Amino acid sequence: MRILVSGASGLIGTALCSFLSESGHSILRLVRNPARVAEDAVYWRPEADLMQDAGRLEGIEAVINLAGSPVAGARWNRRVKADVRSSRIRGTRLLASVCAGLKRKPSVFLSASATGFYGDRGDDELTESSPAGGGFLASVVKDWEMVTSPASLHGIRVATMRIGMVLSPDGGAMAKMLLPFRLGLGGRFGSGRQFYSWVHIRDLCRATEFLLLHDDISGPVNFVSPSPVTNAELTRSLARAVHRPAFMHMPALAARVLIGEMADELLLASAKVIPKKLVDAGFAFEFPELAAALRALLNN
Repeated sequence: MRILVSGASGLIGTALCSFLSESGHSILRLVRNPARVAEDAVYWRPEADLMQDAGRLEGIEAVINLAGSPVAGARWNRRVKADVRSSRIRGTRLLASVCAGLKRKPSVFLSASATGFYGDRGDDELTESSPAGGGFLASVVKDWEMVTSPASLHGIRVATMRIGMVLSPDGGAMAKMLLPFRLGLGGRFGSGRQFYSWVHIRDLCRATEFLLLHDDISGPVNFVSPSPVTNAELTRSLARAVHRPAFMHMPALAARVLIGEMADELLLASAKVIPKKLVDAGFAFEFPELAAALRALLNN
């Protein structure tokens, strides 16, 4: 397939573009730096609603939208939260609208989303049919998914990928945790009973291609392992994987003092998310269990 990808230089985008290219697909990247425009790249500025040379998108068969500023890149304040929201909303709206206006439209539009949609839900098992939760991230994700509507209204199949904690030593939460755990300074956050829904980076890439090729799947799709774990379980598994103890403990109050509002939504919130649509469609996870996923990532 000829696939247009936004956010191609991020953690997920880099791994996904490499995976899809190795699978024989052709990748056209959206880039924000005009100096990087090339045969395989198109310049855009979503903050200015600019898509340069949109005619090059004619004949693209699929779109994967991953653009958005890092959620945990800086301590949240009004400016950072506004950027988290606008970088997702404006880019997704622009891309969906441009695709809707093409003469030869793509058949499928996959747009990144997040399990933050569900908010803090304790021990409840959450599937794609579960309602949205409360909080800043849930609000952002609801709006983020809604702005894909220009594509779906013009006959393009749309699926929103509700991605959980992505496990990769190259970036994201796992990369930030590795150094303190290797130094024996790892430990649980708060009670440790909060559920984290995670996915191995390779399974995320495989699930994305699975979604591209299965035209019977649309709407929200949970991109998580079928085996969510508590924070305490994650702590123990990562400590074993790096052969270190994990005796440290950050109380909830200390986490809130250290990183503010972000602590409640990223570290202390509980979301036990199940990938019902993927499992029902026959997708087989290569790494359904955390211990094996960590071993594979660290050995590589």
